[in-house]
Order: sequence, then structure tokens, then C-alpha cells
Amino acid sequence: MSKSKEIKTNAMRILDSMKIPYTHYTYECDEFVDALRIADQLKLPYEKVYKTLVTRGANDFFVFVIPINRELDLKAAARSVGEKSVEMIPVKEINTVTGYIRGGCTAIGMKKQYVTRIDISARSQAAIVVSGGRIGSQIELAPQDLLSAARAEYADLVRHG
Repeated sequence: MSKSKEIKTNAMRILDSMKIPYTHYTYECDEFVDALRIADQLKLPYEKVYKTLVTRGANDFFVFVIPINRELDLKAAARSVGEKSVEMIPVKEINTVTGYIRGGCTAIGMKKQYVTRIDISARSQAAIVVSGGRIGSQIELAPQDLLSAARAEYADLVRHG
């Protein structure tokens, strides 16, 4: 991959402007595929790759970043943002709410700054991989840098057991 031809996503431009180092991975893909298949294609361990989920609470949207092989615990997620409950937004609303499309949604550089939580499991990783802001693009960065760029906090977000 030639760096000169690399098309930067909004997320990458934000990371560049914050002087946050990251590694950009590309993969061949024309449409949404689940993150487990992307991890397999890039030969990345599942526990290092995180997905970005967008939910709706009573009056606002919330963003949660969790390991790709785990399920969001909606009650824990709601508690982490001070809501009684949150629910996943319909796929057709992802672009309207975030500015990104399904499969290319990342917590960095959404249309609006939503309250964002990253699963506490990220703290034990030297680096994690998240969507780069479009299908076919993933970025690897230190969890602390994602926390900073997405103005997020850590929380226990996944189902246990």
C-alpha cells in the first residue's frame, strides 16, 4: 500500500491533527461483513479488535466500543452513561446519526460528539484495532489514544458468563 495514495478518513485526519500514532490496515471489501471475518482476513486476534455500537437512550445517542467477539450488556451500558435503558439504533439510522456507514463506523469524528464508553478490557491491551471510518479500513492504536481522540471513558460493557 502506497502512503502517497492513501485516502485519509475523517478519523485519520483527527488522529493526525492530535499527533496520535496509528497503523492503518486495508482489506478488500465491497459491503458490510462482520468484524470477525475482517479480523480473520487481517490475521488479527479477536480480543484485539473492537467494534463500535451506537445506541439510543431517553434523549440522546451513546457510543460503545467493545471486543468483536463479545456482546454489549445493554443494562451495564445504560448504567455507564446514567440512563435507565439504551437500545441499539436501527442500521438504517447509522449514517444519519454518525456520518458513517455500517461496517465503517468509528468512535472518532462522528457528526456530533456523543457520550462514548470503551470496554475496560481495552485497558489491558497494548493496542486495539477499530474501524478506520469506512468499509475496508481499520486502524490500530493505543487504547488510551482512542480514549483521548473519542473523548471517551472506560466502563464494563460486555456480558459476562
